[in-house]
Amino acid sequence: MKVKEIRQLSNEEIEEKLKESKEELFNLRFQQATGTLEKPSRIRDLRHTVARMKTVLNERKKDA
Repeated sequence: MKVKEIRQLSNEEIEEKLKESKEELFNLRFQQATGTLEKPSRIRDLRHTVARMKTVLNERKKDA
């Protein structure tokens, strides 16, 4: 998810997507530990997406 797409969402939508992404990241890490992970690059992509969402939320809190 790109920053431009994230900025178009409301705070509640971002927080919901953040929760979903964290859950998916947890599941991917679990798969990695058990050796069943098919696409390791997905972990990196999710970590970057989570960071983008947190950054946008923090920017909005700072401006408010």
